[in-house]
Amino acid sequence: MTLTSQDIAPKKCTQEAFDADEHAQNLTRWQQQYDQLSPGRFYGRLDEIALPAIQVFKEHTGQALRQECRVWEDSLWLGIPPQPNDSRINGQALEVHEIMCRPGGRDFELVTPEAFNIYGLVIRLPLLQAAAKRQGIVIDEKWHCSPRRHADPATLRAISFLLERLLTHQQGVIAENIHQDILLTGLLELLQANHPSHELPPSYAHRKAVVDRVKSYVDEHLEGPMTIDALCELTHVSRRTLQYSFTTILGISPLQFLRLTRLNRVRRALRAARPPQTVTDIATYWGFWHLGQFAHDYKQQFGECPSQTLSTAC
Repeated sequence: MTLTSQDIAPKKCTQEAFDADEHAQNLTRWQQQYDQLSPGRFYGRLDEIALPAIQVFKEHTGQALRQECRVWEDSLWLGIPPQPNDSRINGQALEVHEIMCRPGGRDFELVTPEAFNIYGLVIRLPLLQAAAKRQGIVIDEKWHCSPRRHADPATLRAISFLLERLLTHQQGVIAENIHQDILLTGLLELLQANHPSHELPPSYAHRKAVVDRVKSYVDEHLEGPMTIDALCELTHVSRRTLQYSFTTILGISPLQFLRLTRLNRVRRALRAARPPQTVTDIATYWGFWHLGQFAHDYKQQFGECPSQTLSTAC
């Protein structure tokens, strides 16, 4: 008997990384950048199965992260953490029995805690829509605008169990088309029920706009550190409102955001460096002029000296 491509089980790919941004690049066809928020050495693991029109993965990240993400066009991503654990999507805290949901081709932001696990499902929209039509299911279209949606607890447990089995406990061969049919059934179950998530407080939109204004300004002005007074003037808010905005949306203070953003940029620059660049060259370029304090802060944040990062790159 000749086996076709649909008769052969798709291969699971497992990748490990010891740098947050390296880990971000391991997810197939995603555009991502990760900033490490909590101090210590990073460890990440990704278990992934890629079908022609569906991607399934389980991601573990050992440190708290701020993630800027974009999945491939004409698709839908569902993120299912076994426990929400203070995770946020676009500044909205995920609650129990909620999942994350974003269309492809759009930027979104995740803030995740230490020792975080999440299952991910990405499906091409034509396949999803065709399956829904065949089964007479009307898909709730609110996932276009809302990054969170409530899920029935029993359905959520069943989907999580299925994904765990597919990704970590495969015994023998399951044909590719059977994988796809099983996953489609679970996706339609999650998307057909209309369970609105909790309403956002009136302050959310304003606080997110404040944070987004600061992030855009920092991205455009890379030459050195900024003061809180300068950020207040930039956003036309008080120090108290600035503080509340950052702790609500990102879970960190504006000072922590500025410091960690610069440290993560230095780490990327060190990992991409080529001779004759030095640690001093890169640190001073990013506004760290007290090199002793910089080296101390860097080692505390990433678990290694900046010279070790540079030597690995070179």
